[in-house]
Amino acid sequence: MTTAQGARARARREVTAAIKDEARRRLAAEGTGKLSLRAVARELGMVSSAVYRYFPSRDDLLTALIIDAYDSIGECAERARDDTAADAGPVARWVAVCMAVRGWALAHPHEYALIYGSPVPGYAAPRTTVPPASRVGVVLIGFVRDAHRGPGLVGLGLPAELRPEAERLAADLAPDLPPEAAVALAAAWAQLFGLVSFELFGQFNRFVEDRETFFGHAATGLAHSVGLR
Repeated sequence: MTTAQGARARARREVTAAIKDEARRRLAAEGTGKLSLRAVARELGMVSSAVYRYFPSRDDLLTALIIDAYDSIGECAERARDDTAADAGPVARWVAVCMAVRGWALAHPHEYALIYGSPVPGYAAPRTTVPPASRVGVVLIGFVRDAHRGPGLVGLGLPAELRPEAERLAADLAPDLPPEAAVALAAAWAQLFGLVSFELFGQFNRFVEDRETFFGHAATGLAHSVGLR
């Protein structure tokens, strides 16, 4: 790459970052419904046609923001997994990741709302968002996989009428895990983000006061629910 090409690439990265930063500010102030490339361009002192060279549509910009948010929370979960000693045990490591997810959400409420809040009207997320969205789940599945290969999973049951759905879930999520584990993981995933959302969006106001302790206890219960001991 020539010096000129390197300078152009660096400038493009800087402008792209500025556009996304301004878009995040507008999401925080006005929500997703009022996000527009023209408004972002106006705030940055750019003509709208210039912004369209970076993001051809509002949906392209939203997709970039969504991928960034999923990658950020995914990196946070992976860092918590890697920073927690392996000999701490699977339950402690699971809880550490759940606490990290909660911490990220509290520190980035608007980004969290973008990926786990109400769907954006008129927007359909493309397949490119799936791998980033899976990062937290991959970390949690890894704990269950390690336990299944090692000491085993404890206390998992499955009603007969749920087995076809459980087998489908296992094929999609983790073919090397038993169907019982796949069902438990899907339920734990929903409950984890339900707990975070209840706290972040105010449903725990005047109800749960010591939220960190409450969340840690609940996360421990989720670890047990997927067979970790």
